[in-house]
Amino acid sequence: MPAKHRDRLIERCGGHLVVTVDRDGCLLIYPLPDWEEVEAKLVRLSSTNKRARSLKRLLMGHAEELDLDGSGRVLLPAPLREFAKLDKHVVLVGQGNKFELWDEPTWHRLRDEWLAEDEGEDGELPGDLESLAF
Repeated sequence: MPAKHRDRLIERCGGHLVVTVDRDGCLLIYPLPDWEEVEAKLVRLSSTNKRARSLKRLLMGHAEELDLDGSGRVLLPAPLREFAKLDKHVVLVGQGNKFELWDEPTWHRLRDEWLAEDEGEDGELPGDLESLAF
């Protein structure tokens, strides 16, 4: 974990993290208190809704509690590393209440695709966020 985030994570959650998978092929890294909020919302989702069940299975079923070591590192279990195709070079992307951990080539490829996307109808942002668009 980069030093600029390490101290805040230790202060916020004692270095206790939860790592799980994301549909886009990266790993999501939550400070434990933030994960507990996400998990509570997931538990409340309907078990009769197919999409809700799928989301619960993916996020909760792959969730692993991990701790930062004294050097600010975390040892990712092999199944999570394999899921995200993590090799030597990775990219850590801050997302507010969590981080995304990407395989570097995948991140660059998808980032370039996202930058090139035609916004179309579905690409419209709510009015108060429109000023943030490229």
